[in-house]
Amino acid sequence: MSSPAPAPCSRSWSISEDSLRRYVHFASESCIQELLSASDSNRAANDNDGWKVLTLENGVEISKRRSGSLHTFRSRWLLRSVSPQQFITVANAIDAAKQWDPDLVEAKYIKDLEDNLSIIRLRFGDSSKPLFRNREFIVYERRETMEDGTLVVAVASLPKEIAAGLHPKQNNAIRGLLLQSGWVVEKLEDDSCLVTYVVQLDPAGWLPKWFVNRLNTKLVMIIENLRKLAQACPIEGDT
Repeated sequence: MSSPAPAPCSRSWSISEDSLRRYVHFASESCIQELLSASDSNRAANDNDGWKVLTLENGVEISKRRSGSLHTFRSRWLLRSVSPQQFITVANAIDAAKQWDPDLVEAKYIKDLEDNLSIIRLRFGDSSKPLFRNREFIVYERRETMEDGTLVVAVASLPKEIAAGLHPKQNNAIRGLLLQSGWVVEKLEDDSCLVTYVVQLDPAGWLPKWFVNRLNTKLVMIIENLRKLAQACPIEGDT
């Protein structure tokens, strides 16, 4: 009598919290360096660095760079009379994330590994843009302050096997992949700041122009929403 065939299963890895912490520290170091490189104004002025300006309006620059199948979008803008801490307080307020990205349906912390190191689940709905529609992302978020006061928030998806071990995929959702992305917030005079936001996507091929245009519109909307929230955020020490 033959044995029954084994039931199919998806691969998942169960790793210790210490191993997860060490992996995220290692992976996020590369992400932080990529973000700092993308925000470097001197490099940005170099025509050979691969960035192509898509839009430049009202002090907001949106650029794109492609390397193989990897598409990187960068937005840069100046926030006057908004301190780096005001901005990061708003950008990192996970409960308020839907205020500046209406495509986001749910955001919640899965695990805090350290004070500045977290694992987060992001879920986008059916009305979201392509590559995000009906997708969930299991990402790490690492927050660091550089010696010059620059704030960096590095975000990227965990490997799918580790993500599955931490949070099994929901039946009706597609597990998406967010590559090295995040924020760089540089302190300027008069308590203002220069913000760089980087999103990296790997659609495994060419991105149609209509999608690039829609993503540009989405980035501009996010920037405007964040600007309003940051300007309304109380300055530390105010009563």
